[in-house]
Amino acid sequence: MLEQLSGATRVHFIVGDPIAQVKSPGGVTQAFESHGRNAVCVPAHVAPSDLAAWTAGVSLTKNVDGIIVTVPHKFACFALCATTSERAAFLRTVNTMRRNPDGSWHGDMFDGLGFVEAMRGKGCALAGKKALLVGAGGAGSAIAHALVLGGVRELAIHDPDTARRDTLIERLAGLGLGAVVAGSPNPSGVDMAINATPIGMKEGDPYPLDVSHFTPAMFVGCVITAPAITPLITAARAAGCNTLTGADMFAQVRDLMVNFLLEN
Repeated sequence: MLEQLSGATRVHFIVGDPIAQVKSPGGVTQAFESHGRNAVCVPAHVAPSDLAAWTAGVSLTKNVDGIIVTVPHKFACFALCATTSERAAFLRTVNTMRRNPDGSWHGDMFDGLGFVEAMRGKGCALAGKKALLVGAGGAGSAIAHALVLGGVRELAIHDPDTARRDTLIERLAGLGLGAVVAGSPNPSGVDMAINATPIGMKEGDPYPLDVSHFTPAMFVGCVITAPAITPLITAARAAGCNTLTGADMFAQVRDLMVNFLLEN
């Protein structure tokens, strides 16, 4: 990856707080290389209070072409984009930003699309199914949107921030597709249960879902990439469930993000 590194190398950042846990800079850089591009992805640890100033400074750098956005900046970065996709505009959140011709930023959100594509790759069909999603943040709202568009019969959403949860439910219900309701951490009676929170990243974290109600027929997914196999996924596999890890999701999201960044 370093053989091409030079003054001509194009730079993309991945920004978050914290950032040390992300595994994607190397994989994204390899993806650029596989597309024949002299480009790198560089991690940036930026606090929420500094995000706007950091983005303004980065925007002055002529060889910076893109920004990948991770926790907790996905909602805030939406406001820093001059233009966005329809998907990002509905969700009011982005996970990838690329330059417009005038140097401003155009954003899109691929977490939901990538998660659903990964589910389908694991043999999980959405149409007519009942799903439980824990987490209504940036990734969670994107996954919820993709599940509804994908044809689930009912989506239950749980989040301790009930205002955020209810706002998401109201907006998704307004699409007039499947039923969208408030849920709980209890997955009884659902076909698929998904954790879209950071719970499980730290040793000693509680389970984000009540694993005692897992059954072999359930599909269980988790967005966390480190650890690679979370306690939730371990418990689901012990119960005989088909599972999807954060790495499975990110493999799909990475390809979508890279294609978006290289469209310029």
